[in-house]
This record gives sequence, structure tokens and C-alpha cells, in this order.
Amino acid sequence: MKKILASVGIGNASVDTVLPSTTVSPGETVDAEVRVSGGDAEQSISAIDLEVETRYRTEEGYRDTTVGRMRLGESFDIEPGEETTYDADITIPWETPLTLGSTEVWVETELEIDMAVDPEDVDYLDVQPTPRMQAVFDAAEELGFSLRTTECEADPYGRYVGGRRFVQEFEFRPSGGEFRGDVDEIELVFVPSASSLDVFVEVDRRGGILSEALDVDERHTKFNLTDDNPSVASVRDRLREEIRANL
Repeated sequence: MKKILASVGIGNASVDTVLPSTTVSPGETVDAEVRVSGGDAEQSISAIDLEVETRYRTEEGYRDTTVGRMRLGESFDIEPGEETTYDADITIPWETPLTLGSTEVWVETELEIDMAVDPEDVDYLDVQPTPRMQAVFDAAEELGFSLRTTECEADPYGRYVGGRRFVQEFEFRPSGGEFRGDVDEIELVFVPSASSLDVFVEVDRRGGILSEALDVDERHTKFNLTDDNPSVASVRDRLREEIRANL
């Protein structure tokens, strides 16, 4: 009877992933402990899966998606009341979005148990900018732009990089500075890697009703950062140059 109850999730094994810190950045590797506790009956665990997940907006609504996945160890049996711990290195994928605004990122740990409900554990992450990203944010602020909204959106046509289901857009509006009066907003999209950061910039110029209706007030450009810790001044000058060229 205990095995039958465990198969439907009553008194079955449980899992808990313990992170030394929930504050991370894209590209980092985090040490973690995965603790598995036996339930009321012996169960066979075929795998332990860890997934980095987030949510993005589509035309039909919001959709959860897996950004990165890893599988731990071999299959094993766990006895009632038994506890076992596994060490795990969780790599935070480069395409993981930042947890700004309403964006959420979490690690979901799942025990794969044949013919039974799979126990899960969810740990939310605080994903902070890399030094390159932070330099871009600081540069935009120095130019008089304020971050207004950020959201993960579907990118079905691969406008920024092929094979990615979504991108995170950061919308800035001028609250002062030299572009106030000439620019309604700029939108930034980051495509990071270990060696560089591509910054895609959409410049929404201030225009009349007709130009806005026809979308001729929008210009697109991009630039690339390769320094590990670029100076805010150098990024500011580059961003200023790209905006000016597209007014």
C-alpha cells in the first residue's frame, strides 16, 4: 500500500537543492547540494534533473521555458527514511535573463521516478548584470536615460541570434541629457558570451503621428564590447555615437 501511495505522490521521496547564494550572474557556475530524502516506501530514482527556467511573453500569453538543463548521477534506490546528498555544479547559461522588473528565474530540481509522480524543488534566483552589462546600464544613465520597463519576449524570427526562443528587452526613456526632445526611447537587447557582449540598440526618434504610425521613426544598430570590465566612459561614448548616428 505504501508503494501505491508513493506512486501518486503521497509519502514519496523528496528533494531539496541548497545553494550557497541565490545571487548569480550569467556565465557563472554555482556549487550546490542536492539532498534526497526517502519516503514511506523504497523507490527507484532513475535520474536527478536540474533546470534553469524562466518565463517569456508570446502573442498567446506567457510561457515557461528551460534555459539550461543538467542531469546528475546514475540511477539509484532510496530506502524509507534514508537521506543522501549529491554535489552539483550548476552553470547559469549566458542567455539567462536578469531578474529586473517582473522577470523571474528559478532552478527546478526533479527526481525522475518511473510510474510515479516526480518530486520537485524550486529555488528562485537573483540574476544580476555582468560587468559588461552593468557598464551599459551606467552609460545609459549618464546620457540621461532611465530604465522604464524590462520584459522577456518571444523572438520567433531570430532578429538577434538564431535558435533563441526569446530575448530580454530593456526600455529606456530620456529624463534629461542631450537626447531629450530628440528621442522618445531606446530599447537594448544583450547577447552575451564568455568573450564579448553584443548590444542591440533600437532608437525610437521623436517624430510626428504619421512617422510613428509607419514605424519610420525607429532605427536599429548594434555594437560589441570585449573588455572584461569596460569603463563606463568608453561605453557611454560608444552608445552616444550609435544614437547620434541614428537620429
